[in-house]
Amino acid sequence: MKVAKEKLKKLGEKVLDDIESGKNPSIDIPLRTLSNVVYDPKTCSLTLGKKSAKRFLFNIAHAKKFTQTTMVAAFCNQLLKEGLHTSLRDMFYALKRTFPNSDENTFEEENQSNSVLVDLEVTLNTLREQLNLAADVRGKMVGRILIKDRGDTINCSRMGSGGWGIPSVVEDIQFKKIDANFILVVEKNALYERLNEDKFWQKYKAILITVQGQAARGARRLIQRLSLEQKLPVYVVTDANSWGWYIYSVIKYGSISLAHVSDRLGTPTAKFLGMTISDIERFGLQNFTERATEVDIKRAQEMLKYEWFKHPAWQKELKLLIQKKIKAEIEALSGRGLRFVTETYLPTKIENQEFLP
Repeated sequence: MKVAKEKLKKLGEKVLDDIESGKNPSIDIPLRTLSNVVYDPKTCSLTLGKKSAKRFLFNIAHAKKFTQTTMVAAFCNQLLKEGLHTSLRDMFYALKRTFPNSDENTFEEENQSNSVLVDLEVTLNTLREQLNLAADVRGKMVGRILIKDRGDTINCSRMGSGGWGIPSVVEDIQFKKIDANFILVVEKNALYERLNEDKFWQKYKAILITVQGQAARGARRLIQRLSLEQKLPVYVVTDANSWGWYIYSVIKYGSISLAHVSDRLGTPTAKFLGMTISDIERFGLQNFTERATEVDIKRAQEMLKYEWFKHPAWQKELKLLIQKKIKAEIEALSGRGLRFVTETYLPTKIENQEFLP
């Protein structure tokens, strides 16, 4: 919090210095475009390049965005000063109608204020969570781990049929006791429910996490913290399609849209456990596949060109999807029996260390 306050203060002082010296006040904002995203093979992460653009106050094209940026910065500064946390939605409404005696909206839609917030994140090189703004809350965890969250001690091995809901802000969570060999991250809640009911995490001494689709920032940060601080391997399971595989890559490398925080959200040591197109024939799932749509195939073709999917194993799977025009959901394994995934598929692949990078 202290570091975030200092960064906001420096930003304000820079704008004030511009005004006092007679300059056109400006803010330097790194570009968040694909052309400015760089893949670093050494760190296995996506990062922003050096391209940036100035946002000026006295410029017809920039004036509104400049004003919006400073207003969001002031709002975050007030949150930190008062020790309050709030949501992106709350921020939108708090700033929507700000100018007194005016019918002009500062922001017309929430995606506008969200976009400006990301600009501020990039400019300050900080997480929105460190500015006391909560992102989407999505994801659950269960397993052999004892944590402390805002004074409450939580035993994640005693969560019944549900699990501990992963909050947006996980910076202050303390890991009090862990008795696990690895972290198993699954894309879908349905698989999480099956693994939880079958006590897979207990039998194999694992921490089980569901990200429930594209992983929310809180879940990604928690996975990274567990991996880095506790030295635990991370295995990821998704559907056998281009969208599931991209969910894995976001957990591992970071995302194009959030390349500026990949170092705080990505888990470079993560490995892909399944599913793959190759699994379909190997585990006798031919009768449980779906036809890949044109959108699926187009996405796979795009991913073939990404530097972080250049490994031969990934090139093979992407090309198989394109050539065979098939895909498979993780639930397809239920065609072999409801417990096939917990008793055969996952144990076999983990025991044989059958991972994709």
